[in-house]
Amino acid sequence: MDLLQLKYFQKIAEINHLTRAAQELHITQPSLSQTIAKLERDLGVPLFDRQGRQIRLNKYGEFFLKKVEPALKLLEEGRRELIDMAGLERGTISIDTSFLPQFSDVINMFRTSYPDVRFHISQVSTKEQQVQLLESGELDLCITCRPIKRTGICNLPILSEDIVLVVPFEHSLADRQSVKMNEIMNETFIHFKKGHAFRDDTDELCQKAGFTPNIVCETDDSKTIIELVKSKMGVAFWLETLLEKDNPFHHLHITEPKCKRTYQLAWSEKRYLSLAARRFRDLLIKSFAS
Repeated sequence: MDLLQLKYFQKIAEINHLTRAAQELHITQPSLSQTIAKLERDLGVPLFDRQGRQIRLNKYGEFFLKKVEPALKLLEEGRRELIDMAGLERGTISIDTSFLPQFSDVINMFRTSYPDVRFHISQVSTKEQQVQLLESGELDLCITCRPIKRTGICNLPILSEDIVLVVPFEHSLADRQSVKMNEIMNETFIHFKKGHAFRDDTDELCQKAGFTPNIVCETDDSKTIIELVKSKMGVAFWLETLLEKDNPFHHLHITEPKCKRTYQLAWSEKRYLSLAARRFRDLLIKSFAS
């Protein structure tokens, strides 16, 4: 039994399909099949039930996977610690992030000092996935708009910014610089689809102000929101850091209640965090604190 067999076994268990697993592993499907067959011979039991290209763990495979996954995680942590012993010159930092103002500037600043450290940046779709990846050690850091409330997950607020209202230049509010939430409860809104983090934030703010926004158009695309506001279809909530010098709309600050979005930096204190990841975390904190 060798490490490669265990990694191949784990990938098939994750995907349940030989051909797709081979594609992700960048090997041929016959080669993958032969590797797993050898692993099963070494163990003396079949690990999968097979039906064509479909392949699923049987009871032996499910039991073995529970042993393989923590073993591979420990080996990965050992690899990271060895890299740290050798210094910061190389390694990979894995981060999951939603939009964060000036985030790319911090990465560029870090890479100026450590040019051989690589970044793996993802955007998973759910909070549950973020928690799972942090707890498994597949993610070093996570930047979210809300704290992750889970034992063993550390959360640190690193930046807050104002949420503003944007309206067409011809709108009745376009001659004002500020507005209260109770003044916009009858407006028609353009917004992101439900499930988008910014949509969830502003829906909650509206509920606290005593109304449900009348959303006439939902989209996944921020540029579409801008175009629809510009075309006078409605108004929209927006982030202050996304404002530009020549916006195609007028923006107003929301004064009552004060509407803000706070970004959280999260990591697992139960998993090993590489020296590179710790240094980058400290740089993030320092950069946004200043």
